Amino acid sequence: MKKFGVRDQVGYALGDIGGSFVNLYISGFFLIFCTYALGVSPYFMGTMFLLGKVFDAICNVIMGTLPDRWKLGKSGNKFLPYISISKWILAASCLLSFTDVSSWGSTAIHVWVVFVYLFFCVAYTADSIPYGSLASVITNDPVERTKLSRARAIGGMVVGLGFLSFVPMFIYDKSGSIIPEAFFKIAIVFSILSVLAYTGLVRLTTERIRDDKPAGTKSDYSFKDAFKVAIKNRPLIGMMVASIGSLLMINGASQLAPIVFAERYHMPGAFAINSFISIGITLVLFAIVPKLVEKFNKRNLVIATAIFSLAATLLLTLVTIENVYVFMALYNLATIGSSVFVMVVWALVTDCIDYAELQTGKHYEGTLYSLYSFSRKVGMGLGSAIGSYALGWVGFVTGAKSQSPAVAEGVLKMYTGMPIIAFLIMLIGVGLIYNLNAKRTNEMYATLKERRAS
Repeated sequence: MKKFGVRDQVGYALGDIGGSFVNLYISGFFLIFCTYALGVSPYFMGTMFLLGKVFDAICNVIMGTLPDRWKLGKSGNKFLPYISISKWILAASCLLSFTDVSSWGSTAIHVWVVFVYLFFCVAYTADSIPYGSLASVITNDPVERTKLSRARAIGGMVVGLGFLSFVPMFIYDKSGSIIPEAFFKIAIVFSILSVLAYTGLVRLTTERIRDDKPAGTKSDYSFKDAFKVAIKNRPLIGMMVASIGSLLMINGASQLAPIVFAERYHMPGAFAINSFISIGITLVLFAIVPKLVEKFNKRNLVIATAIFSLAATLLLTLVTIENVYVFMALYNLATIGSSVFVMVVWALVTDCIDYAELQTGKHYEGTLYSLYSFSRKVGMGLGSAIGSYALGWVGFVTGAKSQSPAVAEGVLKMYTGMPIIAFLIMLIGVGLIYNLNAKRTNEMYATLKERRAS
C-alpha cells in the first residue's frame, strides 16, 4: 500500500474543493438569488434555512451510520464508494437551486425554493459525511492528520476566495442590478468543477485503516452504543459547540458580504478584492500555523486568536470605517481567529474520534463524525437564518434594485457584529469544554500506538 504523502493531501484538498463549489455557492448566493430574482421574503428564507438545517442535521446522523454498517463495491474501501455516487447528486442540486422560476406563481415559487433547498441538504449530507470521515482512515498519524486538516482548509478557501470572489462581477450589471440568468450559468460551471474535483479525490487518496470485512457484510455495529460513546466524549462536545460558533459567522457573514459591498460601499467588485486580501492572509497562515501548532498546541492557538478576534470585531462594530479598502484590510485582520480555527479544526475533530477509540477500543468514525457534523449543520442553519433575518430587521426591501442608506448601514453593522457572538461561542467550546491539552493528547496517542501495535 502506498505511503502517506503529497498525493493524499492534494486528493483530500480536492474533496473540499468539490464540496465547496456547491456548498459555498449556495450558502453565499442562494439568498440573494431568491430575494432579488424570485421575490421571496428574507423572513421566509431565514425560517427555511433554520428548519432545513434541522432536517439536514437529522439526515447527517442517518448517513453517518451507513458506512459503519455496510461497504459498497469490491474495493474494500469504506468511504470512497459513497463519495463516487453522491458527487453526481450534489452537482444536480446546484443546478436546481439556481433555476430561474420567476415566471411561476408565488405559491409555486415558494414550494420550489423549499424543495430544492431540502434536496441540496440531502445531497450535501450524502457527500460530506463520507468525505469528513475519510481522514480517519487515510492515516492514524497525528502529524499526517494535521496535514490533511490543513489541506482541507486550503481546499475550501481556494473556492471561497479564488472563485466565489468573482461571482458578483457576473451577477450584477453596470447599474448594480441583479442578472438572474447569470446565477444558473455559474451553477453549470461550478457543478462540472465539483464532479471533476471529487473524481480527483477518489483517484488520489488511499484508505489505509481497514477492518478487513468483505463488502456487503453487515457489522455488529450498534448506534445506541455509538451514541453513548459520543455523549460521553467531552472533547467532541466542545468541538460541536465551537463549530456552531464558527459556522454562525461563516454562513451568516458570507450571505451579507456581497450586499455590504454592493449597497453600503457601492462597489460590488470590492467583494473580489476583499477575497484576495483574505487569500494573502491565508497563505501566510498556511506557512506559519504548523509551526505555531508545534510550539503552542492546536487548542491554545485557537483560544489565543479567538480572544484577539473577539476584541477586534467588537471595536470594528463600534467604529464605522468609511474607506472601503481600509475596512477590508481591518475586517480580514480582525477575523483571523476564524481562519486559524478552520485550518486546524479537522485535526482537533480526529483527535476527538481517537479519544473515543482510547475509551472503548472500537471504531465509530462515521457515526462520531456525523454527530459532530450535526452541530455544524445547526451552526449553518443558525448562521443562514440570522443572516436572512438580519436583512428583515434592518428594513431590507425584497425585489428592490437597490436599498436605502439606512438599510445599507444596518447590513454593515450586522456583518461586523455577528463575529462577536461567534467568537464567544468558539471560546466556550474550545476554552471551557474541550479538554485535550498538549499533555493529554500526547499521552493518548502514545497509548493508542502501543495498543494498535499489539
